[in-house]
Amino acid sequence: MVHTISPIDGSTYFSAEEHGPKDIEQVLNLAESAFPIWAALSIAERATYITSFVEAIVQDKNDIALEITWQMGRPLGQTPGEIKGFSDRAHYMIKVAEEALTDYQLIDNNNPDKRWVERVPIGVVSVLSPWNYPFLTSVNAIVPALMAGNVVILKHSFQTPLVAERYASAAAKAGLPKGVFQIVHLNHKNTAQLIGDGRIKGVYFTGSVQGGIAVQNALLNKFIPCGLELGGKDPAYVMADANLGNSIENLVDGAFFNSGQSCCGIERIYVHESLYDQFVDGFVALTKQYKLGNPLNTETNLGPMVKTDAANYVRKQIAQAIAKGAKSLVAESLFTASKKDTPYLSPHVLVNVDHSMELMTMESFGPVVGIMRVKNDEEALRLMNDSQYGLTASLWTNDMDRAINLGEKIETGTVFMNRCDYLDPALAWTGVKNSGNGVTLSKIGYEHVTRVKSFNFRKA
Repeated sequence: MVHTISPIDGSTYFSAEEHGPKDIEQVLNLAESAFPIWAALSIAERATYITSFVEAIVQDKNDIALEITWQMGRPLGQTPGEIKGFSDRAHYMIKVAEEALTDYQLIDNNNPDKRWVERVPIGVVSVLSPWNYPFLTSVNAIVPALMAGNVVILKHSFQTPLVAERYASAAAKAGLPKGVFQIVHLNHKNTAQLIGDGRIKGVYFTGSVQGGIAVQNALLNKFIPCGLELGGKDPAYVMADANLGNSIENLVDGAFFNSGQSCCGIERIYVHESLYDQFVDGFVALTKQYKLGNPLNTETNLGPMVKTDAANYVRKQIAQAIAKGAKSLVAESLFTASKKDTPYLSPHVLVNVDHSMELMTMESFGPVVGIMRVKNDEEALRLMNDSQYGLTASLWTNDMDRAINLGEKIETGTVFMNRCDYLDPALAWTGVKNSGNGVTLSKIGYEHVTRVKSFNFRKA
């Protein structure tokens, strides 16, 4: 059985049957049978099905919001936003499917031959999704994969199995043909068996760097598309001309929303020396206003982390940094709900930090941020690029030309100006270095759930 332990109170919130090798064989056989039927439908026909599929989830948004809170601890006042984001992304990808999947025709008036390139579905694909944004991460792959004509087997995190169950229920309500969308609850060993099977033609994983390596290892004996959206240590650079109030407000939220459990959350901040003291004072003052506690309570805006082990990992990073000379500016005693050896961890702001500390180089995935003083753009750029990760980076300035020039030099998948921790479905979502490979969302995202097929027809 799969048991979901709620971080709210340590209770077992949900249990489901864990699937094994026989179940894997069954879902693969069913998926293979469904693929040619689904792929034969027009894009418009698939869009009708998938629109109904999406709407079936949105209709239950209030119940789903409560389920998300119980499963992973995000405050109930914030979880409804996930379903809105899910809907926005899904509908955008449905809208652009026709354009993204249109044949590329080569026309030469002096050549009677007919030549064109098609984007065709790759077959049975597996989507492996995490718990931190359980709908927002999964929709990025599920909807374009289905719209492109693939059939999908979803394996969701054991922490959020009800999300998979919601997807399965929505597929049934929308009348998707049997086998087009299926879910499985698998441990790591059986997940490797599923994705390593020759019938799986594509894998799309969101999770840790270690998880991404495990996925690649399971695919060593075959050549298939493998999209990896992995971790981050996303930096922000507050320039001398930045709007101080706007920068503080958005970066505090970027660091602590969802208890910092976001791959594109703000984990390190570099501030020009002319603004440094004012920025730190304002950042600390706003952080102290957070309300840590039971995420079911309306006044709570900072819930528990997903597990005690995860919270203890962040505590260890903080202790190591302080032992090396860092200073914590927000006392844990200000937050009565914060207790050792529980998932409840107060927000932490550290200064006197440097890149000798894991806090500034290794993903924290928790409510902690380090702030460093910098002298100029060159120093900020060097520090931002001094990382094994490259998912997003944000620049805070009123000079767009300067931001563009600097942004071109940052080793990252997305550069923001005056915003952070945000995803626009019209833009490609991708990472570099240990933040992964592949692309989801935007029209470009369809390139990674299809293969190209060329036609060169010559008259005899």
